[in-house]
Amino acid sequence: MTAYRERLFAPLSWWFGCLIAAAIFGWIVLVATTQIAGGVTFAVTLVITSLAIQKYGAVLVERDAAGLRVGQAFLEDRFVGDAIALHREEYKRKLGIEADARAYLVTRPYIDRGVLVQVNDPDDPTPYWLISSRQPDQTAAAINDPTTPQETIPRG
Repeated sequence: MTAYRERLFAPLSWWFGCLIAAAIFGWIVLVATTQIAGGVTFAVTLVITSLAIQKYGAVLVERDAAGLRVGQAFLEDRFVGDAIALHREEYKRKLGIEADARAYLVTRPYIDRGVLVQVNDPDDPTPYWLISSRQPDQTAAAINDPTTPQETIPRG
């Protein structure tokens, strides 16, 4: 049973930028060559940039009784330590002047808050995971107590 799930997506502005970039590249090729070449350039650029944004932007944060999964990484339940919700200023400090180079980061530039999860594994050199989250309070609560399912599963 999943106690918490949050799927992070790139913001709408990134998708709009993707469309604008494709239009610009298509227009440049159209002006220099033919309509077909311009159209193909637009389509190819749109597909490539859309796939890149989708792959980079989509991250699943999931907590259940087995452990914590963030993207492709998995931390077994026995190694999941305390989770602390970080809001704007705290989060910036943990990414900047208070950062530990050994930390595992799954952060996205379009989210300005997150959760710090301590790693309780003496054999792991990683002291903590720093995870972007649009709902840091709910995420931290679910990580700290995975036996209580959250009423809402935030998506964002």
